[in-house]
Amino acid sequence: MTKKERYKYIIEYFKKNKPIAETELNYTNPFNLLVAVILSAQCTDKRVNVITPELLKAYPTAEKMAKAEVFEIFEYIKTCSYPNNKAKHLVGMAKGLVENFNSEVPNNIKDLQTLPGVGRKTANVIVSVVFNKPAMAVDTHVFRVSERLGLTTNAKNVLETEKQLVNNISPDLLPIAHHWLILHGRYVCLARKPKCNECELTEWCKYFSKNKK
Repeated sequence: MTKKERYKYIIEYFKKNKPIAETELNYTNPFNLLVAVILSAQCTDKRVNVITPELLKAYPTAEKMAKAEVFEIFEYIKTCSYPNNKAKHLVGMAKGLVENFNSEVPNNIKDLQTLPGVGRKTANVIVSVVFNKPAMAVDTHVFRVSERLGLTTNAKNVLETEKQLVNNISPDLLPIAHHWLILHGRYVCLARKPKCNECELTEWCKYFSKNKK
């Protein structure tokens, strides 16, 4: 099976069986999502969804969050991972929006990455989810699932994974393909013990073909 064929079969499966795939983070506007994605680093979406309602009730806009003290933000997010750093990042991000972008979330990766706490993955999430642009955010799930399925080959880091996926998936499908891979990794292709017996992609999966008994 060629890589082109593998992509074709896997994408067709997802298009047919998972026509709707979207972020599990709750948000109502771009600022909400940016806050949630920053909090989601090495933290579950479920935990973030518990934290954000009260946080965003107190600081619903970039202007209000920019005026907050780091310790005040910390109190709202202390149950997530790395709350000290994330509290600093949230205040810094909000100040960056106010001072440099008229309090609006930028719609491009370059500008987004100038904000504290916003790396390439977070920027890709925002431009693809909010602005529906052809970007592929790579987290641990996307990195793992892509390699196991055989969509990527010997990718040493997330940037290599991103480049390989972008080169092989049509731009119009990149935003949803990001969610296909994340959700597949979150619920089926688990890190420690993938549920191959429940997976409908085994016919095209490199990992399964190597490890099946």
